[in-house]
Amino acid sequence: MGGIEAVAWSDGEDEHAVTARLLRPEGRYGISDTAWALHVLGLQRTLPASSYVAVTTALPMLRATKSPEEVARLAAAGAGADAVFAEIVTRPFAGRRERDVAADLDALLRDHGHEQVDFTLVCAGENGADPHHDAGDRVIAAGDMVVMDFGGLADGYGSDTTRTVHVGEVTAREQEVHDVVRVAQQAGVDAVRPGATCQDVDRASRAVIDDAGYGEFFVHRTGHGIGLTTHEPPYLVEGEEAPVSAGMCFSVEPGIYLPGEFGVRIEDIVVAFPAGVPGLDDSPEAAVRLNTSPHEVVLVE
Repeated sequence: MGGIEAVAWSDGEDEHAVTARLLRPEGRYGISDTAWALHVLGLQRTLPASSYVAVTTALPMLRATKSPEEVARLAAAGAGADAVFAEIVTRPFAGRRERDVAADLDALLRDHGHEQVDFTLVCAGENGADPHHDAGDRVIAAGDMVVMDFGGLADGYGSDTTRTVHVGEVTAREQEVHDVVRVAQQAGVDAVRPGATCQDVDRASRAVIDDAGYGEFFVHRTGHGIGLTTHEPPYLVEGEEAPVSAGMCFSVEPGIYLPGEFGVRIEDIVVAFPAGVPGLDDSPEAAVRLNTSPHEVVLVE
């Protein structure tokens, strides 16, 4: 493969026209999912005979399988997130806004080795019934379930974990829902075995929640890949027939979301068949969790 030609570019010059000189006028190019529309449209204007596809469409599983070194970095990022959870539950929740707890999570992630924080979702009470609720001004009160989903990049690799805590003692209904999600999460992890597909993991977690009568309240896929970004292929969802292979790292995160009441989600990052990874490759389990925070309801003040 030849070297890359250097082209001078001065401020004020059309950068897309300059870039076009490096490309074939009728080429087919993969575009990053996070590329600015401004630049994609600029290339389309200057190279109208070329075609463009999203990289994750053209090469959907290119980064799905991680090397032992990558898994080790993901494990370190996961350990950092676990340390954040261990510290956040010692702090007060009642009387503080969701965004206050989210700010604590952001600072703690950075304290525990993250150079980038991608999300700190804090969803109290009825807000927990929205799986994508962002932290707001809702004041956390005694009796609230609180869903916390947080993660980012540490040494270039992602963390992503979710735990649901409770301010004060839980009710029987809250405990029941949390137990169903905990069992469903374990079922998803257990479904990772030789010959399994990504949709098998989703089906295993979903079956537990369906059987408990809460199927309509599990409203998202069971998981997603993680690596250089916090969300990437593979996706654990019905219809994804790609096999689970050695070195794949992905989340297993079932949840139940009861409108107007509360929500529960439990999420760990797992690695499939971690051959060659020190400390993990001797595990008898086909899928090894990279998060070790408690799965039981943690009571906070």
